[in-house]
Amino acid sequence: MNLQELNAFAVAKKVDELNLISMEGGIYLLEARMHGTAYPLSDLKGNMLTLRSVEHARDLLHAFHTSVHDEMCGLVADLDESLKVPLAWRSAL
Repeated sequence: MNLQELNAFAVAKKVDELNLISMEGGIYLLEARMHGTAYPLSDLKGNMLTLRSVEHARDLLHAFHTSVHDEMCGLVADLDESLKVPLAWRSAL
């Protein structure tokens, strides 16, 4: 899924979650979740979309934000659930 497809699915309210995944080496990946299935984001060439920071992700996704309110990922105490933290649209600075 690329950013244009993500935007179309988001406008249609089909995206359940958008996860920013931190990898070793300071690399971040984005995945959209729809109906329990993960769809990693790719660039227009089909390569995995890699981001260099949380701020980079914020900047990239700012144009796609469809709600005026920040949404918070739950810190659910579920064994199958990985740790999720909120990503505010505004920096804490």
